[in-house]
Amino acid sequence: MSRGKAGGRFGIVDLGSNSVRLVVYAGVERNPVLVFNEKVMAGLGRSLASTGRLDPKGIERALDALRRFMALREQIGVPNLVVAATAAVRDAEDGADFLERAESICGFKIMLLSGLDEARISAQGVLSGIPTAEGLVGDLGGGSLELVPVANGKPGEGATLPLGPLRLMDLSHGSLAEAESFVERAFGEQKWLKNYEGKPIYAVGGVWRNLARIHMAQRNYPIHVLHQYVIPARDAADISRVIEKLGPKSLAQIPDVSERRVEALPFGALVLDKLISASRAKEIVISAYGLREGLLFERLDKKEQQKDPLIEGCRDLAGRLARFPQHGNEFFKWTAPLFADDVLGETAEESRLRHAACILADIGWYVHPDYRAHHAMTQILLAPFSGIDHQGRLYLARVGYHRHEGRGEPEMLGNLSAYIPERDNERALILGLALRLAFTLSGATMGMLPKTRFDIGKNSLTLVVPKKYEALVGEIVAKRLAALAKALGRKSDIRIGK
Repeated sequence: MSRGKAGGRFGIVDLGSNSVRLVVYAGVERNPVLVFNEKVMAGLGRSLASTGRLDPKGIERALDALRRFMALREQIGVPNLVVAATAAVRDAEDGADFLERAESICGFKIMLLSGLDEARISAQGVLSGIPTAEGLVGDLGGGSLELVPVANGKPGEGATLPLGPLRLMDLSHGSLAEAESFVERAFGEQKWLKNYEGKPIYAVGGVWRNLARIHMAQRNYPIHVLHQYVIPARDAADISRVIEKLGPKSLAQIPDVSERRVEALPFGALVLDKLISASRAKEIVISAYGLREGLLFERLDKKEQQKDPLIEGCRDLAGRLARFPQHGNEFFKWTAPLFADDVLGETAEESRLRHAACILADIGWYVHPDYRAHHAMTQILLAPFSGIDHQGRLYLARVGYHRHEGRGEPEMLGNLSAYIPERDNERALILGLALRLAFTLSGATMGMLPKTRFDIGKNSLTLVVPKKYEALVGEIVAKRLAALAKALGRKSDIRIGK
């Protein structure tokens, strides 16, 4: 993932209330490819609520981190770097002094984001990764909670509340009972939250991601990808209440909880519990995208912003791993008759997923043949895609599996069919078998496949091949065509013609 992009690598240093993080992307692209990521839990805002000032030890840790990050910028080669400071720095009495010291290390001006700017940019980041998001974005940082409504691909007017776990810990002297009154009072003043009853909360922030990991572990959920993982509101509230009652020693024993988040986790759980009550949300959708992705998205031109993040992500992965990355467009057109209205039919979203699956069809070619199916499946399941929920990810993974293994089941990861509707399982099998046939027929090369086509009758599936390519139609082609026809409930035939 270290290949450079046009315009050079792009980096962001996020000076947060709890952590200071450097992320480096391959370039300013619709599909942000991460090439480096490092975080230091500096705790800048640890004592802000009680003293009005940044934590002295946190200041030194943050400045030390900045020195290393500037050295890494030179080492990695990052021509474009943004440093952004958020709640702790903007609210502290000595925030300006800290910025002066930090800017002397960086050698350029640091962006000091207002609460509304932070909320808007974070919401834009969520939308860049979940373009169809409609509900309420909640970004929980160490010092503040940003709440922003999103709909129709745009963020609305939100609010920034002083409910970050570090601030609550300081205000309440570590007492959850005292913190609860602060949180309830803050949400009680936000009457507009009730307008989002029955809508999702799109959750951003490390504390809430840890709650999602706990939920995954409880369900023995097989896909450890947090982005667009969904937790029913009742489950999220139940987990939050359990976490609130556990002490640090008990929390530290939970294997799926980050050690660095143990102290803040009960307070973050409290905020989520009360937010669910105040908004009457339907579910929690975890977003791996937030402020940093929003900062990157705002640097894209309008044309790039309008691209589909899933399709761009698939193209990027295929560009790195497939023999002919452009093959996906051929496959997409060639398989279209199978999904015509009078055959299987497909919605616009199903067509989009079929396009993505076609782009990814060859990413496992370089692996030993005995492992290609499972490798392709795991690559797709775990790839850093956005713009796709877990059901869609499972569908793409099953297509990748069937493209190599036909009708088998993915024993290595267990039978995942129970996690997606039967309709999707059937369609994944048919598309996988069609791609399996396509590679065999074309010899995995470009240009030949568009010269062939399907004729599909009520009870028949006929592959039409020009006379010029008759010799390519052998026993294996016939066998794989028959397997596809059987999955469609039809009989297979091959016709040689012009």
